[in-house]
Amino acid sequence: MNIVLMGLPGAGKGTQAEKIVDQFQIPHISTGDMFRSAIKEGTKMGLEAKSYMDQGLLVPDEVVIGIVNERLGKDDCNKGFLLDGFPRTVAQAEALDLLLEKLNKDIDAVVYIEVDQNSLMQRLTGRRICRDCGATYHVIYNPPKVEGTCDKCGGELYQRDDDKEETVATRLEVNLKQVEPLLSYYQKKEVLQSIDGNQDINKVFESVEKILRGLA
Repeated sequence: MNIVLMGLPGAGKGTQAEKIVDQFQIPHISTGDMFRSAIKEGTKMGLEAKSYMDQGLLVPDEVVIGIVNERLGKDDCNKGFLLDGFPRTVAQAEALDLLLEKLNKDIDAVVYIEVDQNSLMQRLTGRRICRDCGATYHVIYNPPKVEGTCDKCGGELYQRDDDKEETVATRLEVNLKQVEPLLSYYQKKEVLQSIDGNQDINKVFESVEKILRGLA
């Protein structure tokens, strides 16, 4: 089975990806991992991507697609794969379709973990970090025994700038604008499967697993 996993920041995509890979024994292919692997192996596309990254520039779509092509052509993808973090745009999705056609493959399902904005804000703004030891807490899901104080070392807990409400709201808005055209694209192709991500983590996976079992 060939899967694309999508979700806004805080939707729990990483957790579900781990569970899918563990249960179905298919490779988890994230954009970052692909780039690192291609650069380490010194592939043509990897070296080209590195030349852009070294200059602090965005890697062009044609290079990204080239790296995806290299990765999906490997033997471990013969029985399927889980794409995470790609495609990010409709142009990339269209290029992926052309690439898969050449490889005689299809996307079987695009799984979108849908979580309401208020819940995402709560998840993303609730993180607190210890100034001394770096331990991580969450004001709702993993609170310290004493508010504002680290359980491990007694250090002061603080909220990072990128976890503050205004920053998180902007980040979610940008991501939502990016994801909506993609969802529409895959909806038209009749491969989009939306999952209620407001449920307990295990309940979310039960929903995901049900969909994926139906593909087998």
